[in-house]
Amino acid sequence: MVKLHEGGVYLVNGTELVPEAEAAKVEQLTGKAADKAEAKKGTIAYGIMESHNTNDNMDDLKIKFDAMVSHDITYVGIIQTARASGMEKFPLPYVLTCCHNSLCAVGGTINDDDHYFGLSAAKKYGGIYVPPHVAVCHQFMREKFAGGGKMILGSDSHTRYGALGTMAIGEGGGELSKQLLEQTYDVAYPGVVCIYLTGKPAPFVGPHDIALAIERAVFKNGYVKNKVMEFVGPGVSSMTTDFRNGVDVMTTETTCLSSVWRTDDDTKAFLTMHGRGDDFKQLDPASVAYYDGCVEVDLSSIRPMIALPFHPSNAYEISELYANLEDILRETEKEAEKVAEGRAHFTLLDKITADHKLQVQQGIIAGCAGGNYTNVVEAAHALKDKNIGDGEFYLSVYPSSQPVYTDLDRKGLLADLMDAGAIIRSAFCGPCFGAGDTPANNALSIRHTTRNFPNREGSKPGNGQMSAVCLMDARSIAATAANKGILTSAEELDCWGDIPEYNYDDKAYRNRLYQGWSEAKPETELRFGPNIKDWPEQEPMTDNILLKVSSKILDAVTTTDELIPSGETSSFRSNPLGLAEFTLSRRDPQYVGRAKAVRDLETERKNGNVPSEIADVFKVINTIPGQENVNASDVEIGSTIYSNKPGDGSAREQAASCQRVLGGLANITQEYATKRYRSNCMNWGMVPFHLKGEPDKFEVDDYIYVPGIKKALQDNELSDIKAYVIKDGKATEIELYVLPMTPNERQIVQDGCLINFNKFGHAKDFA
Repeated sequence: MVKLHEGGVYLVNGTELVPEAEAAKVEQLTGKAADKAEAKKGTIAYGIMESHNTNDNMDDLKIKFDAMVSHDITYVGIIQTARASGMEKFPLPYVLTCCHNSLCAVGGTINDDDHYFGLSAAKKYGGIYVPPHVAVCHQFMREKFAGGGKMILGSDSHTRYGALGTMAIGEGGGELSKQLLEQTYDVAYPGVVCIYLTGKPAPFVGPHDIALAIERAVFKNGYVKNKVMEFVGPGVSSMTTDFRNGVDVMTTETTCLSSVWRTDDDTKAFLTMHGRGDDFKQLDPASVAYYDGCVEVDLSSIRPMIALPFHPSNAYEISELYANLEDILRETEKEAEKVAEGRAHFTLLDKITADHKLQVQQGIIAGCAGGNYTNVVEAAHALKDKNIGDGEFYLSVYPSSQPVYTDLDRKGLLADLMDAGAIIRSAFCGPCFGAGDTPANNALSIRHTTRNFPNREGSKPGNGQMSAVCLMDARSIAATAANKGILTSAEELDCWGDIPEYNYDDKAYRNRLYQGWSEAKPETELRFGPNIKDWPEQEPMTDNILLKVSSKILDAVTTTDELIPSGETSSFRSNPLGLAEFTLSRRDPQYVGRAKAVRDLETERKNGNVPSEIADVFKVINTIPGQENVNASDVEIGSTIYSNKPGDGSAREQAASCQRVLGGLANITQEYATKRYRSNCMNWGMVPFHLKGEPDKFEVDDYIYVPGIKKALQDNELSDIKAYVIKDGKATEIELYVLPMTPNERQIVQDGCLINFNKFGHAKDFA
């Protein structure tokens, strides 16, 4: 079904895979010896990155993007950062959508206050504003911006438009602010992995089934981490572009950097239908292209899949699940116990029916993955003249944009769904992150959305409330709905593949969107609500730092949803200090109090007062050779968290900025789950430390002294950093290190944050 190659491969003429160890075959096929360096330039990804690189070499990329997109959880903070750093207008098309906090249901006026801020910013700086319920951000970018050979940057992790020939990247807000300040996205040239597709999906197989099969194969081993996934091979053309979009958006869950697909006549037809035929570009790998790895996928062998809690990679064929139902559910219950930590109770075995089936309580088809036209059509066909029953199970369907919604409506397909008992909702991302259709306590939800991380669907274990999500394709969700909530594979129905031609009409956009690109109106006043606050000022780094461990998390992975919870918490995204109150609240509820206490110590230190606790610490520091004369005036005090592997999931910068505004100075890890979370830490002035060895020498409330860190950053000597755990009246040495940082990243951390980097004029030094 899915095969991973060991080592690199050559792709010859787009159809012949040659393992690097057998490179002599390249000469047999082409008449020329394999030239690895030259063949690396033959990937689609190389050509796109080269055309957007402003640097004079391809090893260290400095990218400028064609367009950007943000939603209403992130655009306020991004614009506030850029404003504070001197931005006067948007220098590239910037789309501000209202698809996350659309409901305006929590926190009084604050969500719609953010929307009005977005509209006023689009007018003032020359942007494009998409009001609530009109379009999910990624569907809008597919319809209006993505095209062959482009690069798009978004502040949502699922910024993926590879099926249209666009390399899109989801990053934290700091990276978007840099583009608004006409700076660059700096990254080492990434590896490129070939995703070689053959065969054709069965009629009952949908894009989520293919995506989950790939997820299962590549996530845990990090096969494509921080690399570009390049989809090639004859199987690409067996799927429509709308179908490919559904596969592509899930590449984010592999922790890859970006994705891109070869294009064909169907890509051209998709763009032409959306009035953008000129944005089509034929993209194919060169006659000989070298890839750093290869994932072979036989599409014909894929069967309907289900990803059990608590990750998209925890995937099984539905038939495989049923063959081992009790054993698999028992293991999942054990994982639920770890997530709940005794604060809540979640069960699955009690959902097995008398005839050995699994009863679920909720179905959702939504967002950038599930709400596509093709998926909703297939669901409507499966439910036509059927009903979902009068029991616990219910189904909600969210078309991904108003144009998709209106065409489904004109064809009568929404009526078929509603007649069956489904609820049709507007374009909204809420079910994906816990702000819409949150399930009942101890309920199991099946969703064609992007993630099923712990507590992301809205659970609050600390309040004794817990539910969980399985990911499935819309086809199997519809089959389950037709079976009154009994988990059912789409393979059991015979109604698939009859997709009427989509008739795109953007009248809703023409009549409602604010289209202000390149028409900035600087006289416009930004509209602030009472919850929209400026970023608090941050201080530059001192020569030495003293860290107090405020949380220690030994989970295999810590998601951004755990670092800063989603759901109703999102309402406070425009208030840095208000949002910070929720940091780690569902994973380590004591963290905020500990971090604030450390921040208070730093405030006293800056005011010239040395609390006795700190005086005792410095007595120990002064026993370290070379540190005899160091005193509190030389050392900034801040909190740190230790986590084995933080940052899987969302791109939102608040996962890092909340730590920073509470006084955080660093993260200490074994590994960063994603490049974007590590970038968020650096853009907010926190050192992205790694620990050599196990975290057995320090615990929560211990101090870690790091002498000479500023000089180490200045001199780029980061591979071996001596640090000392101050505990029980003595100093115990530990070894830290930092993976390569760009020169401007090192300066940003020294300056204390990206805003300071610009305020102090250092951005000009790296222009």
